[in-house]
Order: sequence, then structure tokens, then C-alpha cells
Amino acid sequence: MAKPLKLQQGQVWKQGEQFLRIVKLERLAVEYKLTTAPASKGGKNIQVTKKEFCRLIKNAELLPAAPAPAPRVVRAE
Repeated sequence: MAKPLKLQQGQVWKQGEQFLRIVKLERLAVEYKLTTAPASKGGKNIQVTKKEFCRLIKNAELLPAAPAPAPRVVRAE
């Protein structure tokens, strides 16, 4: 049996040639941005119920999260 996934804000899903990024996640609703590139700032914001979003990503692929930037070293003078 597959392990259930948890939806999180900022997740990027690839479905065909389109990318869906979760912008706002609420208890019963999901607002996502539909783009043609995974890191694109443009695109169309769409708000649907969580149930509709889960049906939408049923055959989509979850992309790995972008690596966090390395911490900067601060030198005391």
C-alpha cells in the first residue's frame, strides 16, 4: 500500500507539460498557481476545494523540494 502524501504549501506537482505549485493551503481549500515552468513567477492562480485538487494531482508527479541555500558565515569585527 502506498504511503499517503501530505499536502504542503510550496509543493510543486508536474502534470503533463504543466506545473502546479501550492500557494495557499487551508483546511478545505487549496489555492495553486498553474505555470509552464516549475520556478516561474507568472501564471494563473486558481482556488479549488482540497478534494478537487487531490483528484487533479492523482496522476501527477511530486517534484523534489529545492535545496535550501547554504547559511552565510557572519564574522564579528
